[in-house]
Amino acid sequence: MKQRLFTILIAILLIFPTMCPKAASEEIAAKDLFFLNSLHYTAKGMEHWYSKENGGLELLSGVPYSDLGCKNCHVPGCDRCHQVEIHGKAAYSTEAAKNESMCLECHGREAMVRQIDREAGQEDVHLSQGMECMDCHSPREMHGDGVDYKSFKETGAMDTACKNCHEHVTQTYSHTIHKGKLDCKSCHVRHVASCTNCHFDTLVKKGKRVAIPASGWVFLMNYKGKVTSANMQNFVVGGDKTFLMFAPHMSHSIMKDGRRCDACHGTDIADQVRKGKVSLTWIENGKVQNLKGVIPVVDGVDYNCIYQNRKDEKWVPIQHPAEPLRHYAAFGEPLSKTQMDSLVKHQAAPPQE
Repeated sequence: MKQRLFTILIAILLIFPTMCPKAASEEIAAKDLFFLNSLHYTAKGMEHWYSKENGGLELLSGVPYSDLGCKNCHVPGCDRCHQVEIHGKAAYSTEAAKNESMCLECHGREAMVRQIDREAGQEDVHLSQGMECMDCHSPREMHGDGVDYKSFKETGAMDTACKNCHEHVTQTYSHTIHKGKLDCKSCHVRHVASCTNCHFDTLVKKGKRVAIPASGWVFLMNYKGKVTSANMQNFVVGGDKTFLMFAPHMSHSIMKDGRRCDACHGTDIADQVRKGKVSLTWIENGKVQNLKGVIPVVDGVDYNCIYQNRKDEKWVPIQHPAEPLRHYAAFGEPLSKTQMDSLVKHQAAPPQE
């Protein structure tokens, strides 16, 4: 009887050879493959901050994230980064995955920042020393650790930090005056590159991302108890609905010397924020222009932007657009009144360091 059952089982496996591998792969996926829980695979950050439950763009669009092409922006498997061809055959390579050109194929904003800096002759201090992405970013970040993080801004998701290399920072005036309340990026990030006027309807109907780039500015907001560099992104939805998002952001445009006190304190921009209205983007000579400099993010301030629809592949300004729904993403929070009061005041130049 046992011999007969064994024979039947072998016959089933021969007829349906994929049954066991599929079952095995499902079991492995659920228990053992860290990569399947990694943010490179799940890309959950976008989904988390888009969701209506978290105050995201879905509140205006009404389109579930599962219906958007954004969900396909992930690394499908190890081969995407590690596969090479040797003598006409596929092979595995760790060196291929370390090549920063591989990273930049997907991380387009970082590629754009590099191009802007290269054209301006102001290369990132790390790149100028020949450093590449994997000199700072760990294999654990790439492959996951079994924890299903909802955002790379979530505590524990990232290993990369300035202090990993810069263990001993000289206690100069600039490094002590803020009493540990400023993150390194708030002073050493040169600028951030933003996508403005992202046209959501084009994304849904054509699967095409269209937006107007902006750079030369850096925003300030709170993250994990410190002031840090931030970015903005705004959207047009359904022809007249608008959305404005601010989030902590690490731009790979780092200056060796931090910005001076008067770049943040006592500026015209800080005064505009204090008065409650700032123009972030506008049209000049037929082109969208954007504010340059350090811009504090404060709740209740009118951050005025030009919003446009997309018709026949052309931008058409929206007359009297609706007030944007505002969203603070990636665990970022606006600056407090006390922090803003400090920025409005002129700061005396530091002693010679």
